[in-house]
Amino acid sequence: MQNFEQIRSHLTASDYRITMQEPYVMCVELSLDQGRRHQAIFLSEIQDDDGRNYLRVSTAVAPTTGLDARRALAFNWESRVGYLAIGELDGVPYLQLCENRPYDGLSAAEVDRLVLEIGGMGDRMERMLSAGGDLL
Repeated sequence: MQNFEQIRSHLTASDYRITMQEPYVMCVELSLDQGRRHQAIFLSEIQDDDGRNYLRVSTAVAPTTGLDARRALAFNWESRVGYLAIGELDGVPYLQLCENRPYDGLSAAEVDRLVLEIGGMGDRMERMLSAGGDLL
């Protein structure tokens, strides 16, 4: 996969539920726990300072209000996938689980793995941080 349009084509042709598509951004909604839970995963293109393009896969986990940062950072330390960041969702700061990958060497199977892993991990974090809620 060398560009975002190839990733978009792959996800659109697969069995993913696409809920939003814009230039260089799309949202996939995963159905988890036999349809009882859902997680929105955003895919977007970002560039580094040298102009190199990356795929960013992210999911909102919980609003930052009332969030125990130590607990979130301890989770981040133990996680083998992704990293935590704060990003806004409709003007509200949210804890986000993210992973950035350069397009070089990115395959369709790796894109699938990222969507499923970030989505599943994000849902587990959301459960942990929101007392079992399914906000996103």
